[in-house]
Amino acid sequence: MSRLQGLPPVLDARTRLLVLGSFPGVASLRAQQYYGHPQNQFWKILGTLWGVDLKALPYEARIAALHEHGLGVWDVYGACEREGSLDADIRHAELNDFAWVQRQCPLLQGIAHNGGESYRHSKHTSSLGVPVYKLPSTSPANAGWSFERKLAAWSEVLRLHIVAL
Repeated sequence: MSRLQGLPPVLDARTRLLVLGSFPGVASLRAQQYYGHPQNQFWKILGTLWGVDLKALPYEARIAALHEHGLGVWDVYGACEREGSLDADIRHAELNDFAWVQRQCPLLQGIAHNGGESYRHSKHTSSLGVPVYKLPSTSPANAGWSFERKLAAWSEVLRLHIVAL
């Protein structure tokens, strides 16, 4: 099993809320894009909240929209070993440096974990001194939650940190 490297963080000095996934899936790593699987609902949820069809935009425009809304994206793991895309198959994971985030994001108000595997590391992210939230995974593997139910949960947290209208 080969060692996989994650994607660089998408955040800047305007980031108020940081969404942390676990580790990019095969489709995301191949495309070098966060939430690159066509069935992942991340971009659809944000697009619905912001009134923009983000999935129809080029990736660079989606990233620009994240910055404009004060939303950052990264993962809890910077590297790991894994066959396929399931979180359950992650082995020998290396945590990212969350203290670095605080230095890069002086306006940071919260951390939102996208799914249970990411949230398992909330003890590390809570050390940043901002509220930490567990959101339902936007992954297609989380079929137990309807789009509407995921949208409601995500909307609540994003509105708290003024990253949704």
